[in-house]
Amino acid sequence: MKRRDLLAAAPALLAAGFPSALALLASPANAAEPLRKLGEAEKFDYATLKGRARTLSAQPWKSRTSELPASVSGMDWDQYQSIRFRDDHLLWRDSDSFFRAAFFHLGLYFKSPVHMYELVDGKAQEFAYDSGMFDYGKSGIDGKKLPKNLGFAGFRVTYHTDRSRDVAAFLGASYFRAVGGEWQYGQSARGLAIDSGMERPEEFPDFVAYWLERPAPNSNKLIVYGLLDSPSTTGAYRFEITPGQTLTMEIDAALYPRKPIERLGIAPLTSMFQTGENDRRKANDWRPEIHDTDGLAIWSSNGEWVWRPLTNPRNRRFNVYQAENPRGFGLMQRDRDFDHYQDDGVFYDRRPSVWVEPRAGWGKGSVQLLELPTVDETFDNIVAFWVPEAPTAAGQELLFSYRLHWGAKPPVEPNLAQVVATRTGIGGVIGRKRAYYSERFAVDFARGDLSLLGPDVKIEPVISVNRGKVEITSVRPLHAVQGYRAMFDLVPPDDTETPIDIRMYLNVNGQAFSETWLYQWSPPPVAERKLE
Repeated sequence: MKRRDLLAAAPALLAAGFPSALALLASPANAAEPLRKLGEAEKFDYATLKGRARTLSAQPWKSRTSELPASVSGMDWDQYQSIRFRDDHLLWRDSDSFFRAAFFHLGLYFKSPVHMYELVDGKAQEFAYDSGMFDYGKSGIDGKKLPKNLGFAGFRVTYHTDRSRDVAAFLGASYFRAVGGEWQYGQSARGLAIDSGMERPEEFPDFVAYWLERPAPNSNKLIVYGLLDSPSTTGAYRFEITPGQTLTMEIDAALYPRKPIERLGIAPLTSMFQTGENDRRKANDWRPEIHDTDGLAIWSSNGEWVWRPLTNPRNRRFNVYQAENPRGFGLMQRDRDFDHYQDDGVFYDRRPSVWVEPRAGWGKGSVQLLELPTVDETFDNIVAFWVPEAPTAAGQELLFSYRLHWGAKPPVEPNLAQVVATRTGIGGVIGRKRAYYSERFAVDFARGDLSLLGPDVKIEPVISVNRGKVEITSVRPLHAVQGYRAMFDLVPPDDTETPIDIRMYLNVNGQAFSETWLYQWSPPPVAERKLE
């Protein structure tokens, strides 16, 4: 499966109107039957799953993509979207559980069957596929003619506070996503990324089976287990999902590589950035900004906070940020002002940020960022993940524990001033004829301890670049954001489009008073370096 096929499908299904699990009410004419299960219940826990993953890693990988009936594999977007899981078949519908679960049908881009199990009192039993679980709507499919063992594509979960909307969904490869208090899907997370951003095709591991543990009565936690498989590795995952204004996922992952892996991406996040106030290269839409997230935030073990605005580059761009034992990182949607997006359909101002919080020391490694060019908002083009420095070899057991926080704000923020906007445009002095091309950068800082600064305190921007010349620097109060605006021009050193790395923070009497703003700017082609 190609990256863009997968990324174009799963996010759109969940964010652009795929029917809720509860959209179809049960009808008396189709009274629900108990969900049918296969075989006998077997003892199961996380240790059992790790043992299964380890055993599987010693066996050659086998593709699980199946030959689906033509009516299923040939569905288009509208047909697939019309298939709905019946409300009267929801898992735990007749219990006092706070949660309900519904299954996704196979079809469209989702052609690898996923085994679904329920875990009750330490014993697991697999659900049998039954076309009667689904209403096929306008798909044109006759469920009675489908194979009895067709299988499922994934699942979605609702919570008792609002039965009409999902709080989490797992669909496609190892992708999953969740919502916070804004009830808005946005970026996705993955179980694992392998060789993302390399010259060769990326490998997409699959969750091939899920175990949903029946929640205790009135419990606000849902525990899900997943078995991951790919040509390069297997993995055992445990998710503890707690809905809230900020939804949290406690994740334990045990990986068992089949072979060496050059780039092992832990806790990968996938998002979309088409255009924003800092990058208007593809600003051909009536909406001012179009993005799920606008920056990568990193909290280093030495206490430094980094903010890296995202871009939609002309060419693939890959950056590595050293981060031994990072305290956290995430793709964030800091700009939450509706007026900046003007989108009353998919509401980019409500898209959740996702913060990754390691629960144990991850050792030496780096946070890596991949930015791909995109022509429109249907393609996710941003990926961020952590890569361990130590090489990955066959036969290892690699253990990782972390939390994902889904919501409007991360669980931790710096006391330092934060970047709240980055803008770019032509440089020079207004009213004077420009003799050469330069780019203007205007970076707004707010929040943090800026309120401590008196009117006579001198604030300086500390700016460094790896190429080019910095000129016309300034910092001045910006009362509109109750902060400060730092501005400077950058003159490219030559006619090439070689990226230039920029670093800046605000300094007050030798003290860093802001997070570190990092940026990578590619000068435009010479033909576009107009002086007017």
